[in-house]
Amino acid sequence: MRRWISIVVIISSLHLHAQNDDIDLELFAERLFQVQDENIAYEDIYESLLLYYSNKLNLNKLDPEQLSSLYILSPNQLSDFFEYRDRFGNFLSINELQVIPSFDISVIRDLLPFVTVNETAPDNRPFLRRILEEENNYLLLRYTRKLEKQIGYTPALPLDTTFLRNENDNIIDTLTSAPNRYTGDQNKIYGRFRTSKRGDFSLGFTFEKDNGEMLAFDNKQNGFDFYSYHLLLENKLGFDRIMLGDFQLQVGQGVIFGAGFNTGKGAETVNTVKRNTIGLRPYTSVLEAGFFRGIGLTKSFGDVEVTGFYSKLQQDGTIRSDTTFSSFEEFVNSIQITGLHRTENELENKDRIAEELIGGMIQYKPDRKLSVGIAGLNSQYSTPLQRTPNNYNQFEFKGDHNYILSAFGHYTWQNLTLFGEVSRSGSGGIGAVGGFLGSLSKTVDFAMILRNFDRDFHSFYGNAFSENSRNINEKGVYWGLTISPNRYHKFNVYYDRFIFPWLKFGTESPSVGNEWLIRYMHRPNRKVSLYAQIRQQTRQVSIRQENLNILADQVKYNYIFNIDYQPVPDLTLKTKVQSSHQNEAGDFTKGFAIIQDLNFEFWLLKFNTRMALFATDNFDNAQYVYENDVLYAFSIPAYNGRGIRSYVMVRFDPLRNLSLWVRYARYDYRDRDMIGSGLEASAGDTSSEIKIMARVKF
Repeated sequence: MRRWISIVVIISSLHLHAQNDDIDLELFAERLFQVQDENIAYEDIYESLLLYYSNKLNLNKLDPEQLSSLYILSPNQLSDFFEYRDRFGNFLSINELQVIPSFDISVIRDLLPFVTVNETAPDNRPFLRRILEEENNYLLLRYTRKLEKQIGYTPALPLDTTFLRNENDNIIDTLTSAPNRYTGDQNKIYGRFRTSKRGDFSLGFTFEKDNGEMLAFDNKQNGFDFYSYHLLLENKLGFDRIMLGDFQLQVGQGVIFGAGFNTGKGAETVNTVKRNTIGLRPYTSVLEAGFFRGIGLTKSFGDVEVTGFYSKLQQDGTIRSDTTFSSFEEFVNSIQITGLHRTENELENKDRIAEELIGGMIQYKPDRKLSVGIAGLNSQYSTPLQRTPNNYNQFEFKGDHNYILSAFGHYTWQNLTLFGEVSRSGSGGIGAVGGFLGSLSKTVDFAMILRNFDRDFHSFYGNAFSENSRNINEKGVYWGLTISPNRYHKFNVYYDRFIFPWLKFGTESPSVGNEWLIRYMHRPNRKVSLYAQIRQQTRQVSIRQENLNILADQVKYNYIFNIDYQPVPDLTLKTKVQSSHQNEAGDFTKGFAIIQDLNFEFWLLKFNTRMALFATDNFDNAQYVYENDVLYAFSIPAYNGRGIRSYVMVRFDPLRNLSLWVRYARYDYRDRDMIGSGLEASAGDTSSEIKIMARVKF
């Protein structure tokens, strides 16, 4: 009776509803992961968010790993959710979330875009008909172009011409041969189709031509430069999942398989440190590396889940033969992951290496509290890999075959979760991550994580918690703390200390470092929210002093203050001030940005606008600032130098199933008359871009 009374009160008083296709996933990601850095794969994070958004999780069927993979709920809230569901049974309405004691309105609003309680009745229609008639489908077409003419798109200079100068007589081009020009035009074209239904199927394809690449039909290329495609069948032919085409895998703590929604250190200091096993997932991004292409299968045998896959993919690389340091007749320095094929040289390096992979996992899950498993990956390359030797890379992978094995697991006791994964690669190197997170009280959450990656540990598809962009040559310990005294105030804090036992690029001896962050958030009412944040980073780098290279501390501070104000439902004002300063062996540099956004709606139109002033002494102080972009695009550019950044974006919904976006963005610099370098250089002090996109729902 108590439950029914609560539901009636909720439904009659508040009526929380998830937004449909108007949800601003960019703002969700910005709020949750405010620490912005050039080493984070934002596109992959965003793609994972979209996967959850387009295929909502059923609150009555999901398990702890699925729910915690959203990184919204604290350990205490996760415990309360499943305790409530065990006690009262299935949710009757999504509004019922408010009955759970530790859930407040802000948490529920964050959850709403990604969850549902709607039961899907068995669909007996033929499979092809279900695909054609599924409501969750769309086609996207996007066009992007930089408006200034860059050197890469100009005719090659005559061989007897030495320089090309701009109007101020500054040299902007010393390239003279035809291969030093882009083979394609300045247009960037992107398209995507997808239709999906959770628990049944997912079908989609993506195509893209980067600016500078050709759109050609010949024996080397069929139209666009890159295609991605997938077909996922769930609960068919005796398998839980049948994955065909392009896919990724997320297992354990990401030491071997690290796809999915992994953010590392950020403004959410507790909920994001633990990875979750989500298994096979479709790959829909246009990042042209870091995925598998082939077939994957998942089948459950009671409490045991088995996943296996086979992948064969052509990779980019420069084939060399240099017997001065290599015993291989031919080898590749490294696999190139940019996915750019604009010049003759880049085209020559396309698809030069065949990568053949066999891998999978076995996981035992007797209940919601315990999960243990093993995983493995075997890699074979048609051409050996070998770096050009130097001091810091002599323990990198060398050869045409690698394997890696791991054991992983987690255990939850009340509000405390222990987790970890330990792995060994074919070289004998060890990679390990372990830790715990829990709720010390209703208002305090805590996390700690340890990691150790040997200098000869080789994992090519891992993305475990670390300071480095790759899981190699690192030891560290991280502490995170969240304090939420009430729904109006929240404090996030973390401290991370790390050691690099061997040399790194730019650091010619073993080094140490640390990083900490403090963030305060305040939401006095539904119209106003603000936060203030300070982050400090200490690294050691090599500097030249009296003909010797010595280690010196590089200490950097970042500051952010942000306030959002919504005076009326259709108008939002956002003001942000952020700055940084860095001290490297007595060399003091700084940078700042002042940003003002004005977002409003009128009739069938939605406007996002920005004006920003910035000034930085060097790129070390570049200000990374999130920008609103067209749907399914993500933008966090670096504001560097001195100038003004502005953009305006308009969305128009003329029909129920048709949405249009137009975005114009522009830099106006005050410290240069040439922008960019090499083939990307353009004369003048402005850099602008136009982006047009259409989405059609069938």
